Amino acid sequence: MDSLALLFGRLTDGDDTAVKELLPQVYTELRQLAASKLAWERAAHTLVPTALVNEAYLRLFGNRRPTFENRQHFFAAASEAMRRVLIEHARRRQAAKRGGQGHRLELDPDEFSTSAPDDRLLAVDEAIEQLRSADPQAAELVMLRYFAGLSLPAAAEILQVSPRTADRLWAFAKSWLHAQIKES
Repeated sequence: MDSLALLFGRLTDGDDTAVKELLPQVYTELRQLAASKLAWERAAHTLVPTALVNEAYLRLFGNRRPTFENRQHFFAAASEAMRRVLIEHARRRQAAKRGGQGHRLELDPDEFSTSAPDDRLLAVDEAIEQLRSADPQAAELVMLRYFAGLSLPAAAEILQVSPRTADRLWAFAKSWLHAQIKES
């Protein structure tokens, strides 16, 4: 008990050797804690107590030097680290069950494809013409974004409006155009 208190004090002082000395002294208890956490998991769980202890220890001491007030504080932090490892493991498993192995492709929903089919392009053009009669500035913003491929800040600068005004115009134009195209 006294040796752990000394190690925690050395950790607080930034002694890197204390991290290496701590694991052998607490390993048996950490392994028991991991085994008790895994006892509640399904029978075919792929994590074993040793792997859970190692993962939790890496989380505790991986890229920073935490300080612990006492033995209880250390084991509470270790228990929390183990809980998080188990939760992330379960989430990865759930994601894999539901097609999570696919690669995510980030797309900007505000960018339109200029290679739209002809009928879609004609519908957009007709809707823009209708928008031009309702709100010429919004129609001009759509033209700059859709056909010129400009970003919202660049289009705002060309239209000589604030970015916030351009953002509001863009939101209005998108919803207006969507409604018009959906009708046709």
